[in-house]
Amino acid sequence: MTPQTTALLQAIDADKAKLDAARPLPAHTLASLREKLMLEWTYHSNAIEGNTLTLRETKVVLEGITVGGKSLRDHFEATNHRDAILYVESIVAKDEALSEWQIRNIHNLVLKGIDQTEAGRYHQENVVIAGASTTPPDFLHLPEEMRALIEWHDKSGGMHPVERAAELHTRFVKIHPFVDGNGRSGRLLLNFELMKAGYPPAIIQKEDRLAYYDSLDEACVSGDYSSITQLVANSVHRSRDTYLSVLGLRN
Repeated sequence: MTPQTTALLQAIDADKAKLDAARPLPAHTLASLREKLMLEWTYHSNAIEGNTLTLRETKVVLEGITVGGKSLRDHFEATNHRDAILYVESIVAKDEALSEWQIRNIHNLVLKGIDQTEAGRYHQENVVIAGASTTPPDFLHLPEEMRALIEWHDKSGGMHPVERAAELHTRFVKIHPFVDGNGRSGRLLLNFELMKAGYPPAIIQKEDRLAYYDSLDEACVSGDYSSITQLVANSVHRSRDTYLSVLGLRN
């Protein structure tokens, strides 16, 4: 990691300690913060992939209202992502270890009602990623690659949680095991790792899309995770600031 990233992680951990010391947090405040971050996470993660709903439209859709002039897929992507977050929260609450079964379940929720044939299933033919400098592994090797991902994760407990989450996300995206929905599923995995360690979700904003794709590409090609870790750390820091500000703990 770069000195800049190390310093940022130290600041994040100091803020985390401050927040942990204030627990238990007020129930209504915690619920409103969760709702805010869930909305923003859903909006930005979908917008990165081309969903056309605005932030306000996403909120309305999550409340069960149809937005005129928007595709059925746009609506499904919003409600599916919300359901996938709820699933991630449930496995974090149960302190479950990461597994291929969970990853398939997350992806199944992401594509529910959009492409039921491919939901939760590794792709059955070779694919390429538009704009990427690397090619995903042959589809015949996907089970082996995913097992290796879980094995790496099981042995990486000594890493800082933010660094580990960024690398888990990148390794998953490089494997690209599904026909569609890899980005959303990967960011859900990213935040599974962060939330499990007591950090807020990293919301990578649509305005950071280019920097995000560039840092992912750099890590996939070179194995240097510095840029993607820095970007994830910035996103965690932004979410942490939201918590501290609302709770009146920001100096």
